[in-house]
Amino acid sequence: MTRSMTAFARHEAQFEWGSLSWEVRSVNHRYLEPNFRLPEVMRELEFPLREKIRKRLTRGKVECGLRYQLAEGNSGALVVNTDMCNQLQKALKQVQNSFYDTALPDPLAVLQWPGVLQQQELDMKQLHSDALSAFDQALSQLIEGREREGSELREFVEQRLQGVAEEADQVRELMPEILDRQRQRMQQRIEEARVDLEPGRLEQEMVLITQRSDVEEELDRLQVHIAEVARVLKGGGSIGRRLDFLMQELNREANTLGSKSINAGTTQVAVNLKVLIEQMREQIQNIE
Repeated sequence: MTRSMTAFARHEAQFEWGSLSWEVRSVNHRYLEPNFRLPEVMRELEFPLREKIRKRLTRGKVECGLRYQLAEGNSGALVVNTDMCNQLQKALKQVQNSFYDTALPDPLAVLQWPGVLQQQELDMKQLHSDALSAFDQALSQLIEGREREGSELREFVEQRLQGVAEEADQVRELMPEILDRQRQRMQQRIEEARVDLEPGRLEQEMVLITQRSDVEEELDRLQVHIAEVARVLKGGGSIGRRLDFLMQELNREANTLGSKSINAGTTQVAVNLKVLIEQMREQIQNIE
């Protein structure tokens, strides 16, 4: 299936510990270039996220952003380190045994002792696993969007490709008539100038003109390139670079056709071909 490189996806997910939201957008780019905006606690996920993208996409600049919200009561509540408190209590008893008039410690001062008051740790393993699972869903949505737009791009290119084929067929049909008119025009000019030519000279000149204006090879190559573009579009997958190369080849044949033109009709056809090819090329820049 033909894919565009332009799409956007948002996926939100709810869990027991809270919620998270992924936003993933992609635009056209020569290579695959993922970028991430992650909370600090999710930084270590960047490498597995890159691997997920690399396995499912081949081209495009991909921007990925993650936001998460902890549920009420699961936001890292403060807890007392009882082991540390027991150690402090033993130390205070030793001090009291040496100094009988030592006052009882202030509970608030005990809480301020390093390590006594701690923040309850989240299950980071579960948090990371849920974030990766939600990213798979967001990435699937992004790919679906790229495929929808890619289908429209394929239809656009196929329409222009049909136009290129019709223009090429028109030149092929016109060439015998164009050469015949060229012969009549030359004969008329000779008669008006009242010039006597050597026997066979007119035929020799017409042979030279025919050789210089012969576009049969260009038309044949155009037909081959048209068929190849149609085949590549039908195959789908990562086809953007291949199609871009074929547009260059089509454009080269159109230029040669224009340079060999001896008639306003074929010149106009060459211009029409270049317009159609350029329209295809602009859209192909967005194909993966």
